[in-house]
Amino acid sequence: MAIDERPVAVVVGAGPGNGGALAERFSKGGYQVALLARSNEKLEAMASQIAHSEAVACDVTDAASISRAFAHIRENMGLVEALLYNAGSGVFATVQRLSPDDFEASWRINAMGLLLCAQQVIPAMTDKGSGSIIITGATASLRGSQKTAAFAPAKAAERALAQSMAKSLWPLGIHVGLLIVDGVVDQPAVRSIMRDKPDDFFVSPDGLADTAWSLHRQVRQAWSFEVEVRPYGENW
Repeated sequence: MAIDERPVAVVVGAGPGNGGALAERFSKGGYQVALLARSNEKLEAMASQIAHSEAVACDVTDAASISRAFAHIRENMGLVEALLYNAGSGVFATVQRLSPDDFEASWRINAMGLLLCAQQVIPAMTDKGSGSIIITGATASLRGSQKTAAFAPAKAAERALAQSMAKSLWPLGIHVGLLIVDGVVDQPAVRSIMRDKPDDFFVSPDGLADTAWSLHRQVRQAWSFEVEVRPYGENW
């Protein structure tokens, strides 16, 4: 099958761990995959390893950057069938040490970025009457801790936005789903710090990607909205 005949998936926040696993899973499922992140050099390296993928530089805190990225995708790859919003970084600090700029940046990455990216794909999905928007969330959206004074409110806003999106978009045929990630995601940088931990301590990116794929493939009469993803030994 020629690449331009494949449906299009977009991974926002492509990188080591969940982003790369999501891209791999949708590529193996028959999709062209647009890889979005700020670092174009790292994206190009990832794109060289994933079939039918293309690196597209994008800063999700910048509305103009998002608009340019999705315009490029529509023109060069086609209309988006699956949006995988995996952007989710943030500063981890107590309220005493948190700066206003860091608080706002966390909100822009996790909540505002989701809104702006979703608005880029919703019109075409609405016209077609189908599509998926799958969001990588976190248990921080359910409760705050001492050092998540920026991350938890941003993830809570993302979760509430996802709920609002689902209630508006499900009747239009667009499946909005949220993965609540509970645990430490397995990736090289984390492994270098937590060398004493066994494999089953970590959240498997490939396992998370399989869960996202299953949400995307669900039949409309049995859609799920919020799905938890955690290692079997996680204390919850």
